[in-house]
Amino acid sequence: MSGRLLGVDHGIKRIGLAISDPNRMLARELKVLKRTTREADFAALQAIIAQEGVVGIVVGMPTHDAPTDAHTQADTVRLWLTRLRDYTNLPIVEWDESLTSEDARALARQQRRKPDAPIDDLAARLMLQSYLDALHDGLATFP
Repeated sequence: MSGRLLGVDHGIKRIGLAISDPNRMLARELKVLKRTTREADFAALQAIIAQEGVVGIVVGMPTHDAPTDAHTQADTVRLWLTRLRDYTNLPIVEWDESLTSEDARALARQQRRKPDAPIDDLAARLMLQSYLDALHDGLATFP
């Protein structure tokens, strides 16, 4: 199979994006979207999907978060995914994003990014690369 996959790190303030190469071997950071409105966020995603020729989306799913106010970050991402599915007919895969933020901080230091610079795109890249590696090792499937 071939075609670019879009990696998404969903956050409350920002959405980190990464993209795979057409052969799905490597992921690279693409962009950080500052969240505004649902419609604007999804319109920006649709534009990127069209521009990059994306054939599927991999969304990082928090798996080790503690409940706050009777829900978790995973609940928030699942609700967002429900809404995203109304905006696209592309296949969407949920993938564990555990520890990507910590690893992204370390990568940002290696890249000498400013300490206050967003790392959401790096987190998306690490999550997407994890999925691509699992895909090539036969540990994951793509619809």
